[in-house]
Amino acid sequence: MTRNVVISGGGTGIGLAAARAFAADGDRVLLLGRRAEVLEKAGVPGALTCAADVGEVAGVREVARFVADELGAVDVLIHSAGGSGQLEPRVERDDPLELLADDWLVNFRLNTLTAVLLTEALKVRLAEPGGRVLFLSSIAAYRGSGSGAYAAAKAALHPYVHDLARQLGPRGITVNAVAPGYIEDTDFFGDGMPEERRAQRIAETSNGRAGTPGDVAATLHWLASPGAGHITSQIIQVNGGAERGH
Repeated sequence: MTRNVVISGGGTGIGLAAARAFAADGDRVLLLGRRAEVLEKAGVPGALTCAADVGEVAGVREVARFVADELGAVDVLIHSAGGSGQLEPRVERDDPLELLADDWLVNFRLNTLTAVLLTEALKVRLAEPGGRVLFLSSIAAYRGSGSGAYAAAKAALHPYVHDLARQLGPRGITVNAVAPGYIEDTDFFGDGMPEERRAQRIAETSNGRAGTPGDVAATLHWLASPGAGHITSQIIQVNGGAERGH
């Protein structure tokens, strides 16, 4: 049966890999993102696109209207929008506390608010029974991210996952999150990671390799399958064992 799959941040990286996995299964995919040109070039067969900023109420309302008009129900909702804030425009400030506040607010908006606003706007449209809500957390939520802001923003999703799972469980809807480790071939690190740091990240894994968007997409695809129907309120780590370290 064809399902309706909505993916924020669907034009690049993990979101795009997930979109391709679901489209290959014959599902109808809606790609969300801030850049219309990126969504249009994604090349996902049969995909719909809606350019909107889901970190803003107005953008989320635009998406909700689009979903109501084009899809009706949502079988799978995947939150792949996010980032560390490195690619966001920066305001010049002299006060270090103001810079710190900017960093934390940007990370909260990119990683937490985008997911919460979109979920709440589409919650009434989730298919029941059988609906799936899937969030992207991070290994940083378990061990920090250096600055703390990105890690905290991702960690904030975990209690929301648990609360939402309890709330939506009676409707036959599951709610889970996937927490990737180091994933190559995404825009997360901008122009790329220094080779020394890359080697360090890979050395932390138990299987000796970097993760790929496809690794995470396959996990999301499985969590959305009938076989994962009794799995909810879980944070699934996809990091080659790196969270355990050596």
